[in-house]
Amino acid sequence: MAGERVRWGVLATGGIAGAFTADLIDLPDAEVVAVASRTEESAKAFAERFGIPRAYGDWESLAADEDVDVVYVATPHSAHRAAAGLCLEAGRNVLCEKAFTLNSREAEELVGLAKERGSFLMEAMWMYCNPLIRQLKALVDEGAIGEVRTVQADFGLSGPFPPTHRLRDPAQGGGALLDLGVYPVSFAHLLLGEPSEVMARAVLSDESVDLQTGMLLSWESGALASLHCSLVGGTSTSASVTGSEGRIDIPSGFFHADRFVLHRDGRDPQEFTASTTDGTQASLKHEAIEVMRCLQTGETESPLVPLDGTLAVMRTLDAVRNRVGVHYPSELS
Repeated sequence: MAGERVRWGVLATGGIAGAFTADLIDLPDAEVVAVASRTEESAKAFAERFGIPRAYGDWESLAADEDVDVVYVATPHSAHRAAAGLCLEAGRNVLCEKAFTLNSREAEELVGLAKERGSFLMEAMWMYCNPLIRQLKALVDEGAIGEVRTVQADFGLSGPFPPTHRLRDPAQGGGALLDLGVYPVSFAHLLLGEPSEVMARAVLSDESVDLQTGMLLSWESGALASLHCSLVGGTSTSASVTGSEGRIDIPSGFFHADRFVLHRDGRDPQEFTASTTDGTQASLKHEAIEVMRCLQTGETESPLVPLDGTLAVMRTLDAVRNRVGVHYPSELS
């Protein structure tokens, strides 16, 4: 479909679906042609809000819509396996929100299904598509700070979230780790790959989901990552990577970075900022651009968000949950 407009379907109508659709409709190569929700009322309201021609009150109708080139799955992550799997089985390409699934087993099933069908599949890890994060990654890979020694990242919200909130609901994959901790873990994976050892401690809620979790990851190289996520305290959302010859700091909002500072031994600090043409702060558009580029060139996965990397992150999240004792109802049945 080289040079053609990419026709999108949106599955779910919550906040992240609205934010993504708002960015999507501003892209010249994108056309949002359908939306689906569990209720027709919600789908129609979303369609009217964004001028989408078709609204479905069930997921199956969207998955079967031959006019849809790719479906953006924006349900809670507890439903990602079912929703993305339904679309892949129907022959649709899929961009699926993070955390990609509840666990690595579900993730492997989706990846296997995509490969079996020859369909495109990508985790919506917008951080990886952010031009500034890509620049940071290139600097590290080029040896700008020497050999990586440590990575630090945190993501915490002050809350408080009541027990009825989805972030506290085990049935919806609640807890800080899958909703927020996926970002620090993914940042460490981006720079160092999959760790050789995972240690973690957590404070659990009465519902047995993690309210806050601290993680220490280690690699055979001797590198360490100290990561934290929380539903009970608003953190600086900062990140840094320290090497044998320098350091890179993202002062805040590392998962949608618009600025970082490179410190190198014996040199003045060097600041890197998002260009005014990047629109980096609204960087949900960058993952959409990457999906459309892949579809237009016939690629079934993105080199920026490779499926092997997504599976590795899910294995690390599984290891953390095993260490702290968080298990979801669907995993125990």
